[in-house]
Amino acid sequence: MDQALHVFVTVAEQQNFTRAAELLHMTQPAVSSYIQNLERSMDIKLLERTNKFVRLTKAGEMVYHHAKEILGLYTRMENLLDDLKHTASGNLSIGSSYTYGEYILPHRMAALLKSYPQLNPSITIRNSNEIMDLVLHHQIDVGIIEGEVKNEKIKIMPFACDHLSILAASDHRLFHTQNISPLDLSEETWLIREEGSGTRGMQEKGFQQLGFYPNKRMTLGSTQVIKESIEAGLGISLLSQSAIQKELELGKLKLLDIEGFPIKRNFSLITPNVPFQTKAAEVFIKLLVEEGSTG
Repeated sequence: MDQALHVFVTVAEQQNFTRAAELLHMTQPAVSSYIQNLERSMDIKLLERTNKFVRLTKAGEMVYHHAKEILGLYTRMENLLDDLKHTASGNLSIGSSYTYGEYILPHRMAALLKSYPQLNPSITIRNSNEIMDLVLHHQIDVGIIEGEVKNEKIKIMPFACDHLSILAASDHRLFHTQNISPLDLSEETWLIREEGSGTRGMQEKGFQQLGFYPNKRMTLGSTQVIKESIEAGLGISLLSQSAIQKELELGKLKLLDIEGFPIKRNFSLITPNVPFQTKAAEVFIKLLVEEGSTG
């Protein structure tokens, strides 16, 4: 059944029997046989097949969703059993929100691989809500998210503190204004992240603290694009200081001196609510907690 599910998931994701067979190093008839046997065992059609496409039926969508979770759990079990015989090694799947994943995580990974060169990490960068969903469905071993969350189905552990400040291009007119007021800020165009982003949640909190919600705003899909847009004079923003160190050092961006800022938030580790972690996950979590307590 596990092999059949693996074949089914591959076909569903590739939407093509030939490509799936190539990835699985199998013949196309063998792939077709696995799918047929799976459909027969479940007594329902899972795939719509024509000469032009392969797509999931409604039943297929349900099986695909659960098959991904089952295969993830199976892989996790194999890794745990392997850990009983070996030191930390093998696969480690990590998911991280954009700010931590793009600006802090690479340095942590370098330290981890220096101590544990046999690890084979894979990293997924998404917004905080998407990372939580991946953990809930056992698609990743460890997630890193921003801000405050509660969910009984996952373990949540704050491990580091982040600071967010309001910033603008170094030649922005506000730097010539004494005692910048919330009214001054409300007249600006604000560059904000998309819904579901941890940074967007903190930006909303910042607006509450300032006492207004901007009429002029532009939603952008990454912190990097926001920084480039600030430099181009498109507006101002509230961003993590972890993400803007190079721009501050180069003088491209500057922090606005606003009462009540910077504001703080936590970076949190999230893991499936299960009794065991692989050694790979354990050493990674230990490294982040230790670095967080000293950083």
